[in-house]
Amino acid sequence: MSSTRTGLLSVCLAGILWGTGGLALEILRDHSSMTVLTVSAYRMLIAAIALVAASLVLRRGPQLVALARAHPGRAAVVGLGTGAYQALYFGSVATAGVTVATVVSLGLAPVLLAVVDLRRARRRTAARGTVRLGLVVGAALSGLVLVSAASGASAVGTRPVLGLLLAVASGSVYAATTALGGTLLATDGVDPFALTTVATTAGAAGLVPVALVGGGPFLPSDPVTLGTLAYLGIFTMALAYGLFYAGLRTTRSGAAVVATLLEPVTAAVAAAVVLGERLGPPGIVGSVLILAAVAGLDE
Repeated sequence: MSSTRTGLLSVCLAGILWGTGGLALEILRDHSSMTVLTVSAYRMLIAAIALVAASLVLRRGPQLVALARAHPGRAAVVGLGTGAYQALYFGSVATAGVTVATVVSLGLAPVLLAVVDLRRARRRTAARGTVRLGLVVGAALSGLVLVSAASGASAVGTRPVLGLLLAVASGSVYAATTALGGTLLATDGVDPFALTTVATTAGAAGLVPVALVGGGPFLPSDPVTLGTLAYLGIFTMALAYGLFYAGLRTTRSGAAVVATLLEPVTAAVAAAVVLGERLGPPGIVGSVLILAAVAGLDE
């Protein structure tokens, strides 16, 4: 298997893990009154602790020190950006509704990164390649709209204009963070595990104080809540971002973000299987379009 395909597979697996986060949030809502901001802060904090512990066990300290010395600012920006676009997305959900937040924030990022990829490769990209990329992005965005609308989350929030602006900001930060992380990995030869650890730790340091200001409860005691938070931090954050950054070493940032649109597909399928929610024909068609778009990335 080529390095490009391996990288794309890693990104796809990250998207699938992220997609299970929605089901985990539903479980948390049934067992805790924590706000989504508090949950997000716990998620990053648990991931940071797990990654730092793993780095000590695996003796990866020298890679962490090397990254912190060579690129402290950019690694911190990647982490803070990760925390920021999650917080902006949750704010958009609260003010504009899940559908608007998901379609705009997740849909804007691949468009922005596709434009960047085309500009970087404008002298090397033939017209056929440009058309193909346009078809892939178009199919992915169409599928995203259908899956989001079919997920039973079509309600509009109380402040749609503010929510739309937050979603645009979330998608823009997501795109910029992905591009910066990809540049670090591809150009400067940064170790993906080191970048995941340093960025997640920086993100936790930035997001936890915001969550403390945003309100609690802060200390869950229910075993289901604790286990679900651990799953969110270890699997949907530490492992998922490790796979994502590993895949970015050999995958264009635009293609990587399109591949992560497997997240809403996974979330919709998990809700249908576990919670009994009906996906319906639009959701099925949207899922097929996203899967076809991801398959079209494999050049």
